[in-house]
Amino acid sequence: MLRAGRMRLGTFGMLLMLVHMSAACEFGPLPYSVTGIVCRMTKPAALLLNQETAQVIQAAFRNAKFPNITGERSMRLLGRVAYGLTNIQVNDLSIERSEVELKENDAIRIAIKNVTAFFKGTLTYGYAGAWFMQLFHSVDFEIESSIDLEIDIKLMCQKDQVAADASDCYLTFHKLTLHLQGDKEPGWLKQLFTDFISFTLKLVLKSEVCNEINFLAQLLANFVHDSAENFVQDEDIRLDISLASVPLIKANYLESHHKGLVLYKNYSDVFSDSVFSPSLLPESRMLYFWLSEHILDSLASAAFLDKRLVLTLSAEKLQALFEVEDTEVQRKVVQMIFQGTSYNDSAAKVWSLAHPQISLQPEGTVVKSLVAVEISIFPPAEEPMTVLYMEKEITVTIQAAYAEKRLILHPLDSRIEFKVFKCTADPSGNEPSIRNFLQTMISVVGIPEVISRIESALTSLMNSKGLHLFEIRNPEIITRKGYAIVQLDFGFPNHLLFDFLEKIL
Repeated sequence: MLRAGRMRLGTFGMLLMLVHMSAACEFGPLPYSVTGIVCRMTKPAALLLNQETAQVIQAAFRNAKFPNITGERSMRLLGRVAYGLTNIQVNDLSIERSEVELKENDAIRIAIKNVTAFFKGTLTYGYAGAWFMQLFHSVDFEIESSIDLEIDIKLMCQKDQVAADASDCYLTFHKLTLHLQGDKEPGWLKQLFTDFISFTLKLVLKSEVCNEINFLAQLLANFVHDSAENFVQDEDIRLDISLASVPLIKANYLESHHKGLVLYKNYSDVFSDSVFSPSLLPESRMLYFWLSEHILDSLASAAFLDKRLVLTLSAEKLQALFEVEDTEVQRKVVQMIFQGTSYNDSAAKVWSLAHPQISLQPEGTVVKSLVAVEISIFPPAEEPMTVLYMEKEITVTIQAAYAEKRLILHPLDSRIEFKVFKCTADPSGNEPSIRNFLQTMISVVGIPEVISRIESALTSLMNSKGLHLFEIRNPEIITRKGYAIVQLDFGFPNHLLFDFLEKIL
């Protein structure tokens, strides 16, 4: 068994998406207090991802650049025998199986069993002695090998993001056989090179394969970090996913902790009272995300500052809102507000006057917002006129789910309090039918319409980041006081592996 020199990561870089082992970063005395996002991946998920480790190992073998091997030895009667192996490359490769083990508070052990590799190249040899003239010959060769590879991966933090230390890299050779072209060369020559070259060849294979795995691991670490960073960014709004504390490696799960601060232009986000504790997450599902309500509240603030919380309604939507019911009161209110003007000659705008306040409770996500609504009409041959302006404080409780590759937001209940109400048809405010109708309309169709727009926008945003490419199974979004948990099972993310392999091959 041969031990590699320094190597930072073995094979299974998919683990880097969810867990980091801190070594070089400094954390405060209460690191959990600044934790906004937590990822926990359990043993079943690690086993699933490990099924595709073979593809990364094969890439490492095929990408390895093997140096020329030269040597010389004195042989009785033959004199000096010199040799050189050049143009060494992998000709064929197969891997029987890969195993993963989580060593508590230590490392991730990857064991690759029965790697059968065939190398090809050119053997040049020559000998000179008292009885022979100096002669040199070249012959193509093939090396058949059977190897076990074992790597202990220790993950650490550098510059607030992941790095890896897999300097414990072991190769065990069960077979190393040299085949010369057609096996027509003298038997003693084949035996000589098989015995003499074997030790040197093992060292070269071990060094180059481990070095290439290390190189690929660093590329994969950067690839995963960049992918995660891109997923939590949209234009000028992004999340700081730098590490908040030393992650955990347990026998049954891996867990990483991230700051999750919202970054937006000059907006400064501060967070120091997280309620996270590892005991809040179970271990029965494959993957868990823990989110502090502070993240959602800060994202809402950034969206408000970025002027994203503005909604315009088309004539068709405006008509649908006001004609939700066909009653005498409804017809009277429409006539009073629109003054006989067609919906096609009208416009409506809804926007937030202040950043919404978001809190997480067991019954759902509670959103409290001060909202303005303005309706204008454009009578033919007349100046545009604002016929309705109102400001209202709306509090709504929402339950969230994810199904059929889309986000589903379901409003449970709502409260509406008018703060400002101006209507040209009722300047004195003595006509209660208008306000009562509008309050009913907002509750029944207005709030669901706004939530539907948000639902569609968030789904499109997540799909633009590739979420729809994942095979997500039985996801659940659970809210508690001050935090939310997203738990799910999943299939192997082949698209990520293919993107990475395409990048390196």
